[in-house]
Amino acid sequence: MTSTLTATATPTGGRATAVPVRLRGVSRSFPTSAGRHDVLTGVDLDIAAGEIVALIGASGSGKSTLLRQMCGLDTPDAGEILIGSRPVRDVDQRCAMAFQEPRLLLWRSLAENVSLGLPRGTPAAEGQARVAELLRLVGLTEAADRRPRQVSGGMAQRASLARALARNPEVLLLDEPFGALDALTRLRMQDLLLDVHAAEPTTVVLVTHDVDEALYVADRVALVGSDEPGTGADIRSLTPVPGSRPRDRADARLAALKVQLLEGLGVPTHHRD
Repeated sequence: MTSTLTATATPTGGRATAVPVRLRGVSRSFPTSAGRHDVLTGVDLDIAAGEIVALIGASGSGKSTLLRQMCGLDTPDAGEILIGSRPVRDVDQRCAMAFQEPRLLLWRSLAENVSLGLPRGTPAAEGQARVAELLRLVGLTEAADRRPRQVSGGMAQRASLARALARNPEVLLLDEPFGALDALTRLRMQDLLLDVHAAEPTTVVLVTHDVDEALYVADRVALVGSDEPGTGADIRSLTPVPGSRPRDRADARLAALKVQLLEGLGVPTHHRD
């Protein structure tokens, strides 16, 4: 995971607060040798301040494109995206985006990598205190001086999450952040994400292929896809997840929702003779 955005210090020097995100009629297409390829068509979505929304869908359904639209790394052909009351224009400094690979600088310590996410102009003493706080939050205080090659993949992902949070984002966008981890580490990272969100409740949009992960961490799960082949994707369903976080992974209500979502993805949930 890494952020490709450049932060600037908030005027008050304090933490940013969570804000709502609204998408209205967002569409995006790309030219190909066979003609125009519609990826997104008329996407409408409202995300409340401090909410965690998971986007699921088949590979190539437009989930990552939608995430990039939200932070201004890509521009819609039509429609509008608002963070708070202001529309997204170009790369939006109110967002931090993180990806599947940690993408840490190998020649810097974990603490130094986290510090790269600090808003530009942060005073040195304040920055050091913030980095120390984030390392403590993600459980890396003892590993602060280690370099990426000296830690596990899960520890590198924790450092990347801390780096994204260092910019004090109003909106945190996560694109398959745990997809490259082993199963046990992935479960632990899901719990860590919830702990971090409880401590710093920014608005979170998570892209994942793991339905169990979506149901465990999110307040709502958006199924991204198209009803007909060759047409751009939209939000086909938006499912509230029952119960408060952290949830019981064995909750029967989650199992029923998993079946529903898998069917929406076109995945059979039982075998027929």
